[in-house]
Amino acid sequence: MSSNPAVSGKDTVRALQKLGFLLDRVEGSHHVLIKAGHPHAIPVPVHGSQALPKGTLASIIRLARVSKKQFFAAIK
Repeated sequence: MSSNPAVSGKDTVRALQKLGFLLDRVEGSHHVLIKAGHPHAIPVPVHGSQALPKGTLASIIRLARVSKKQFFAAIK
């Protein structure tokens, strides 16, 4: 089983923006992204360049309703 690369909160926000999400607001250390017609707001913890825990990243990808392949392609 292949392991996904470590991704920071900042990189996650950038990738989601490439996938059509817009930054709605910042609440403390969390950036909240939205997309027209999408049923969920996506909260992303941004703690400097610290990598997100694997479970948190998996949850963000699942909430965004994009495939891992699409998400990691947007990181590059």
